[in-house]
Amino acid sequence: MTRVKPVEPAPGPLEGFAARFDDLFTHLAQRRGFREYLTGLLTPRDRNKTLTCLAGAEPVVGSKDPAVQRLQFFLSESCWDPDEVNGRRLELLAADAATAPHPGGVLVIDDSGDRKDGQVTAFTGRQYLGRLGKTDNGIVTVTAVWADERVYYPVHAEPYCPVGRLEGGKRDRGFRTKWWLAADLAGRAAEDGFAFRAVTGDCAYGDIDNFRAALRTAGLPFVLAVRARRGTWARERSAHTPQDAARALVWHGPDAAGDWQRIERRRRDGTCHTWWAAEARLGGWGPQGPTRLVVATSDPATLPDKTTWYLVTDLPAPGHAEGPHPPAGLPELVRIYGLRNWVEQSYKQVKDELGWADFQVRSSLAIRRHQALVHCAFTFCWTDYLTQPPAMDASALERGHFRPAPSIAADPLPATCPELATRTARRALLADPGHHAQTLVAHLVHRAPAP
Repeated sequence: MTRVKPVEPAPGPLEGFAARFDDLFTHLAQRRGFREYLTGLLTPRDRNKTLTCLAGAEPVVGSKDPAVQRLQFFLSESCWDPDEVNGRRLELLAADAATAPHPGGVLVIDDSGDRKDGQVTAFTGRQYLGRLGKTDNGIVTVTAVWADERVYYPVHAEPYCPVGRLEGGKRDRGFRTKWWLAADLAGRAAEDGFAFRAVTGDCAYGDIDNFRAALRTAGLPFVLAVRARRGTWARERSAHTPQDAARALVWHGPDAAGDWQRIERRRRDGTCHTWWAAEARLGGWGPQGPTRLVVATSDPATLPDKTTWYLVTDLPAPGHAEGPHPPAGLPELVRIYGLRNWVEQSYKQVKDELGWADFQVRSSLAIRRHQALVHCAFTFCWTDYLTQPPAMDASALERGHFRPAPSIAADPLPATCPELATRTARRALLADPGHHAQTLVAHLVHRAPAP
């Protein structure tokens, strides 16, 4: 039997993480490429994490550097399966008590679009990019993220292929809508043993009847948002939209709440915010039907657009006829959807720090490999973060937009590496999630053996 050749170890604690994937690579060059790619993704840079950046070479002129060419071959030509790498990553998450999925978590369905020039790159096309808020040329990836109040991480991701890239258009046998991909990702997560209380997502998915029907057929509970003005057929004097149904609820102020129930939402900064939630009725949606309509808001009198949620769920109401899933009260439904809001912010920002959209490859296989490697880097950040968590009690605290950034000054870097993780954030919302990606890597490089 041929002896496996040893590979140069990755810096610091990254080697212990990378070594768990060694048996998935058949060649020394693959194991080395895996470590070099992760190291490049995790190291703070002042420019996009293209292949030249990951290899530490000069832009453009350094593209022919041997280190850059090795990473290019590893990503585009080498023989390894990104699904096997992602499967091993999920096994490691499930085996760790700190990150193992449990029935109290949620599965967040979301998609993110990144701008890409040209038409040669796989999955590229003119389509709506939520990050830019407009239609442009780019790539959209549908993602399933598992989360609870303490941890969140991607489970599966699938790039969306625009209709314009298929010969048969929407009639092409390979065409899949975003909601179809999302339902498939949720089913795969359940098959992989990732327990969760419900699938949650914003109105981009909640408004789609076929998506909700697909989840119901698969036996997956959901708590999804719908648009405030999503219309439905009803009698002239009845409510026609979720917002109409909310305005029909009785409210005479905090001391005479009527149909509304007080919900206390406690965030990680220790502050408590009072919200109100109520069961509403719209068409066939209601507390006694197979689908409930729940309204949660910070002010039932005005229903402000930015702090009002209109949620549909197939989780039965307490005290009513039980279905295949345990009943859920209004506080639990607010909690479930509240997790989605935090994940959408922090997860996308950390992906930016790890170079999610900075790849310079063309083929669909290479793009999937890059995404799998970014997910591995993201998982390593959590692994190292939970090994030495900050002095903050996260129990019973809700994730939210107002979570303060952990103090980096409380764990200062040695003076020997002042250049690490010192650049300012590119935008205000980056402070908290950047702690995981940048500060941890600074420690990683500091612990590395001297060259």
